[in-house]
Amino acid sequence: MSAIAELLINQGYRISGSDTRDSKILDKLRNCGAEIFIGHDSNNIQNPDLVVYTAAIKQDNCERLKAKQLNITEIDRAEMLGLIMKNYSKSIAVAGSHGKTTTTSLISLILEYANLDPTIFVGGELDEIGGNIKIGNSEHFITEACEYVEGFLKFFPFIGIILNIDEDHLDYFKDINHIKFAFKKFIDLIPEEGFLIANEDDKNIREIIHDVKCNLITYGINSNSNFIARDIVFTGEGLPIFNVNFDDRDLGPFQLNIPGKHNIYNALASIATAHALGVSTSETKKYIKKFKGIHRRFDILGEIKGCKIIDDYAHHPAEIRATLEAARNYPHREIWCVFQPHTFTRTKALLHDFAKSFDDANHVIITDIYAARETDTGEINSEILVNKIREHNPANDIYYMKDFDEISKYIYENMKPGDIVLTMGAGNVYDIGKMILEL
Repeated sequence: MSAIAELLINQGYRISGSDTRDSKILDKLRNCGAEIFIGHDSNNIQNPDLVVYTAAIKQDNCERLKAKQLNITEIDRAEMLGLIMKNYSKSIAVAGSHGKTTTTSLISLILEYANLDPTIFVGGELDEIGGNIKIGNSEHFITEACEYVEGFLKFFPFIGIILNIDEDHLDYFKDINHIKFAFKKFIDLIPEEGFLIANEDDKNIREIIHDVKCNLITYGINSNSNFIARDIVFTGEGLPIFNVNFDDRDLGPFQLNIPGKHNIYNALASIATAHALGVSTSETKKYIKKFKGIHRRFDILGEIKGCKIIDDYAHHPAEIRATLEAARNYPHREIWCVFQPHTFTRTKALLHDFAKSFDDANHVIITDIYAARETDTGEINSEILVNKIREHNPANDIYYMKDFDEISKYIYENMKPGDIVLTMGAGNVYDIGKMILEL
């Protein structure tokens, strides 16, 4: 939302908006000229021409009710983003259940360093562009395309990227087939002269790409794709080095400055996109190595008592497993994992998958579920998840702890030099890492 607001201010629109709490992002918008209100109140709606809301803001929100009362047009964030995309002939939409922010950032920096001057919307803070938006002056536009409530179907992609398809957002989708059908409709949005870039190692993706009308470029590690990563090795810091083959032609070695096998897939998607846009292999190779990650993605917050404190946004079982695998390849003695589940519906629907996700951690602490857009119905809680993890792996050292102060003090007193402390979740669990460092 803040990126949309900043772009519209840049185009001469007057912007006001509200949020539940203050932040540096809001300070940046104020400096750009936006009028910001903290807290939702009907008086915040001062007869604008248009009200834009996120999927988290429901119809009974007081500001939306006021807009209806005044007959002010309302559209959701995805529709607004789609309208913006219409102004760019080379728009790139990065879709998938996991890895969207990292891949969007990787592609953005390749295009930026290659002087294609893209307009960038990214769902995290990227140091190289000073935040989550960079306004360019070219035909290139890049954004994440989230499948939640099928919002990405309001987009106009010239290049559509699908990284993976997994069960998620089951407060909206009925099942995996419903999710696959939404991604199939996303593919149909790409014009015939455009490109679909798809991970062929993903079974759910393979099932929906057999009759696409646009240009298809595939990538993978285990499949016979257009772009294939081979001869994968990891440095002492857990960073991948791999060779890339493109249609049986060896493009040579690529090196990443972000850890984990999952990031090889993100890199392959970025390499394929750069190729489709005419960026040379030598440039892509050089620029991809410059990328050092974004905030909240294996983000090393600091070191204390000889222990690395790392934070990651992982909040889905597949993401937890991938992040812990990356941690396992990183130099360490033991791994402490503090996980804050995100939304009651996800925790309940994927309970058994979550229970199998922590095998690579030596110590696991589960804190309370971060409700986000939901209310607690009492059907699921973190203690149920802890019991399920213990059932799956009775040897796991696992605890439920509610209080962040208690968690940070317990870890501080028990961690040993060489340990990794990894906080994971889409809520405010990162505060625990900061609290340990302050101790």
